[in-house]
Amino acid sequence: MAKPAADEKTICVNRKARHDYTIEEVYEAGLVLTGGEVKSLREGRANLQDSYARIDKGEAFLLNAHISTYKPAHYFNVDPTRSRKLLMHKKEILRLMGRVREQGLTLVPLRLYFKKGRAKVELALARGKKVYDKRAALREREVKRDIARALQRGKA
Repeated sequence: MAKPAADEKTICVNRKARHDYTIEEVYEAGLVLTGGEVKSLREGRANLQDSYARIDKGEAFLLNAHISTYKPAHYFNVDPTRSRKLLMHKKEILRLMGRVREQGLTLVPLRLYFKKGRAKVELALARGKKVYDKRAALREREVKRDIARALQRGKA
C-alpha cells in the first residue's frame, strides 16, 4: 500500500478489501456529498466495509458506504448508506465500465480521505480471491513475521 501524500488526511481504510481481493489498478475519485456528511467525515465517522462501486448509465456511484449522520445538522441529514455519485473523468469511467463488463472485475473502495480539503475515495479494480489464495497470503505474512522476529532476536 502506498504511503499517503503530506496533503492527504485518511478518514477510513477498507482493510478487508486487500484480504478478499487481488488489486489490479487503483483510481482516485471525488465524492458528491452534503454539508453534514462532510462534517461527519471530518470527525472520522465513516465505514467502507461491505461497500462497492457501480457504473450506471455512464456515471459511477459508491454504494453501501456508511457515513454517520452529523447530529447538529439533524434537519438536513440523509440516509447514512445512500448511494453517492463519484466524480471521475469520462474516459476513466468508460475504461472501467469495459474492464468490469468484459473481465469480470469488481470496483472496490480502498480508502476514504481528504486531499486539499476535498473528500476523495481510492477505488480499486479488483478480482476476488479464492479461499486457498487467502490462506496462502496469511501463511506468507506469518512466515515474514517469524523471520523478522528471528532477526530481531539475533541482533539483541
